[in-house]
Amino acid sequence: MAASEKLQDQSTKQTKDERGTWFQGASSECTDALRPSVAPWRLVLLGAPGVGKGTQAYLLNQRLKACHLSTGDLFRAASKQSECELSPAMKSAMDHMRRGELVPDATVWEMVRERAACIRCSGGFVLDGFPRTLGQAESLKELMASEEIRLTAVVNYELPLAEIVARLSGRRTCEKCKAVFHITGQPPKVEGVCDRCGGKLFQREDDRPESIKVRMAAYESSTAPLIKFYQSLGLLLSVAATGTPDEICAHTISALVARTGVAAPV
Repeated sequence: MAASEKLQDQSTKQTKDERGTWFQGASSECTDALRPSVAPWRLVLLGAPGVGKGTQAYLLNQRLKACHLSTGDLFRAASKQSECELSPAMKSAMDHMRRGELVPDATVWEMVRERAACIRCSGGFVLDGFPRTLGQAESLKELMASEEIRLTAVVNYELPLAEIVARLSGRRTCEKCKAVFHITGQPPKVEGVCDRCGGKLFQREDDRPESIKVRMAAYESSTAPLIKFYQSLGLLLSVAATGTPDEICAHTISALVARTGVAAPV
């Protein structure tokens, strides 16, 4: 099994074991709230598509013992639930997604607000995919202020555009089982054929170089105000997303320890 597949499988197990409140919302009690932490790590992760935020969120969860809270995972879990299981905010989000529309800021914020127990959890959190806009960042700041808790840092993973294009344009996806490969980083045993199910591999439209550059322009436009906002609060911590996932994670933790003076769990 490839390293990325192992991370996906491990993340699925973590989903079942540790993030009940994140997926179920206000009706569920956070099991991690009973896990004491002298100095809980509360992190927001930023970074363009292709830098590996999801992988880093998982690794930081393992190293720092803070819950990985992913809005992307939340949407994917909601798409598999029945209507009666969804909160009003999640129902609204699903309606927008089924129509091919972007989920409005207000709806995304309501989804997170429903899960305030995860934000105030004594075990801390690694927030992946939120906030995406300045309005969301300001709402999160207000919520945390009302709970009398503070962010530890906002980690911004940086990678040159040329490397992002190379990473994403080299991805190939199985048309049957949706497994993901890379023509150089994680090639299939047989070119164009999925190792798992034998399905045909294809390149997604949004992984073509011209599409990636459009996505990057949109990302930079929406994220620039976020970066400025967190810089003004003294929370932004930039980390180069180069090297292996473990190396990037080690650099992240070293930078966090240097910034806060708090030792990472061993």
